[in-house]
Amino acid sequence: MAANGGTKAIVAALAANLSIAALKFIAFVLTTSSSMLAEAIHSVADSGNQLLLLVGGKRAQRTASPEHPFGYGRERYIYAFIVSIVLFSVGGLFALYESWQKFQHPHAIEGAFWWVPLAVLLGAIVAESFSFRTAIHESNPLRGNQGWIRFIRNAKQPELPVILLEDFGALLGLAFALFGVSLTLITGNGLWDAAGTGMIGLLLVGIAVVLAVETKSLLLGESATKEDNARITEAIESDGTRIIHLKTMHLGPEELLVAAKISVGAADTGRAIAKAIDDAELRIRTAVPIARVIYLEPDVERVQV
Repeated sequence: MAANGGTKAIVAALAANLSIAALKFIAFVLTTSSSMLAEAIHSVADSGNQLLLLVGGKRAQRTASPEHPFGYGRERYIYAFIVSIVLFSVGGLFALYESWQKFQHPHAIEGAFWWVPLAVLLGAIVAESFSFRTAIHESNPLRGNQGWIRFIRNAKQPELPVILLEDFGALLGLAFALFGVSLTLITGNGLWDAAGTGMIGLLLVGIAVVLAVETKSLLLGESATKEDNARITEAIESDGTRIIHLKTMHLGPEELLVAAKISVGAADTGRAIAKAIDDAELRIRTAVPIARVIYLEPDVERVQV
């Protein structure tokens, strides 16, 4: 469900960005507005990012191999991290460079096509709003009662937080571009266009940093959520077994590694211990279906004197 929802949001964002990018480039050619060029590059970067997320999702579905016995689930994290780098370099830094150039050589938006940037930006806001709405709709089942900031920070599925931040950033960027273009048209001063471009660049760099920090944490290996850890603990201890220590780690968004040392009686036979471990594994998988790799190590219960 999470993967399908993420794919739907990615495709919706990709379709919106490809069409919007073409219109923004046309508006830039007709008006030479730096805000329009920055927004066009922004849309191109977003489109490339969405393609990267689709590639990562596809590659993560490969079956485990002797070289990668735990599978390829983390490919989704790797491609999400690449997205943050692309957004930072192609989108943010380019916009800041273009803003600096425009501050050095400002010029007004003139000619018969002065209205084109306004029309394109307003249309883009409508299209991005539909894309953002799709991302919100697909995120809500996973978000539950969490706030949006906590959801983005805690989500193990990288695609939806990435699309949410990209779409939110796209809408803010369009507002900044509309601000710069409108004031340039009103005042005839190209510095407003340069200011709008700079605001877009700072916005994209900020979003890229947030994405990089969050996906870096996933790449390093995050534990299960508190809720899943509690379910795993309850599943193991439901028959009276005591947990000596428990560790969990996400091998991918929908695959969890569970490793625990559990106590067994000193007089228990090997057959009884094996059955207890098998029963505990079954309870864990029932309680937390994404717990697919489970290692339970038995240890003799020691009486404290």
